[in-house]
Amino acid sequence: MSSISVIGSGFSGLAASSLLAAKGHAVTVYEKNDTIGGRARNMHANGFLFDMGPSWYWMPDVFERYYNLFDYTAADFYELKKLDPGFRVIFGVDDQIDVPEDFDQLCSLFESIEKGSAASLKKFMKQAEYKYKVGMSNMVYLPSHSIKEFMSFSLLKDAINIQLFSSFKNHVRSYFKNPRLIALIEFPVLFLGAMPKDTPALYSLMNYAGLKQGTFYPMGGFGKVVDAFKKIAINSGVTFKTSENIEQFELQNGAISHILSNGKSIETDAVIASADYHHIEKNLLPKEYRTYDDRYWDKKTFAPSCLIYYLGVNKKVAKLIHHNLFFDADIEEHSKEIYKYKKWPTKPLFYVCCPSKTDPDVAPEGSENLFLLMPISTGLNDDDEIREHYYNVMMERLCKYIGEDIRPNIVYKKSYSVSNFINDYNACKGNAYGLANTLRQTAILKPKMKSKKVSNLFFAGQLTVPGPGVPPSIISGQIAATELIKYFNSKT
Repeated sequence: MSSISVIGSGFSGLAASSLLAAKGHAVTVYEKNDTIGGRARNMHANGFLFDMGPSWYWMPDVFERYYNLFDYTAADFYELKKLDPGFRVIFGVDDQIDVPEDFDQLCSLFESIEKGSAASLKKFMKQAEYKYKVGMSNMVYLPSHSIKEFMSFSLLKDAINIQLFSSFKNHVRSYFKNPRLIALIEFPVLFLGAMPKDTPALYSLMNYAGLKQGTFYPMGGFGKVVDAFKKIAINSGVTFKTSENIEQFELQNGAISHILSNGKSIETDAVIASADYHHIEKNLLPKEYRTYDDRYWDKKTFAPSCLIYYLGVNKKVAKLIHHNLFFDADIEEHSKEIYKYKKWPTKPLFYVCCPSKTDPDVAPEGSENLFLLMPISTGLNDDDEIREHYYNVMMERLCKYIGEDIRPNIVYKKSYSVSNFINDYNACKGNAYGLANTLRQTAILKPKMKSKKVSNLFFAGQLTVPGPGVPPSIISGQIAATELIKYFNSKT
């Protein structure tokens, strides 16, 4: 039995730890903060329950596939509710699109906006479904150590067919012309990836997930999902240690022999680092053992950081549904300001989540729980004055849309942005989602899961494969655990 140290208790760390413990290893998860869950932590305040990070539950099959490894299903842990409408895209006070749960209704909606687009949507979605089934079953579970993994005829053929090297922007525009429909299709890559022109067309699989599979919500919030993963881990034999700040790795013969945590030296046979990749290498490893230097990270395109406001409102709020996307601004301009100019946006797009529309347990009776999120560039100065300015920018437009000023009714207000991501998660440049899935940062072009210079150090999470988002993080943890098991097997 080997002793394994897992750094970080986000979804990738939780997934990896359970699989390794189930194989008989002694696994300890070290978490810097005082609660489990990483970015998916929740927060109780004034009777409100806030999900601090993820709020979209897409790709339910990825969760199920993981639970099934331990003979569970999601239903063993929480009620999963399918939202209808799945989400709303707001283009103006009286101009919005509600995305229905039923695909035939969605086709009719598209046709009412752009003649011929129902047929186009069916063709687009058929291809997106193929990409999803190939990408999410075969390719996404590969460790992406080298191109050799993709060199079998079937995988090489699949890489071409799923448009791994084509532009998402061009792909979408070959099907649709109406700017509102284009915005609806493109929004996942803005919030989680990069500019559409730099994103592989492969990621239309996200549209299959969101528009065909549907948008779900775990009753009780994403904290229920964290609780499920934690329960599986504990049942598998994982030990959790919170408020443990890993300060250094001690190495012998090119391998980690001890980790230094809160001044204590702890022996270990291997490490899975699910915390920030850049932080792990730069701050825990001697320079000669780092695979990537600062110049490497400076050239990388990060998915956005964000400015978040958690708001408790002591009255019900009209017109909002669970997920609301405010696209009453230029998506192209906001994208450029995030990725090209790296500045605070002139007129931002933003997202408002109101889970109390679905779940009465996340707010006191007669109240609403609001989560405002504005994607921004990484590395920005986010002092209180700037945060407050953009709070008012978002609230002005939100209040205009709902037809009343709810600011006097806000009884709880907390902001979270770049510096918080750095302080809480050691996030490189304060990123919120990891590395963008650009054409030059996909699969084998991402930072490697296995250290090139430290034999028993493996990485998981959103700065390595497969990429940003909860389902990819779960998969990342599974891959890392598999690769570590291969490492142990190679030594016997």
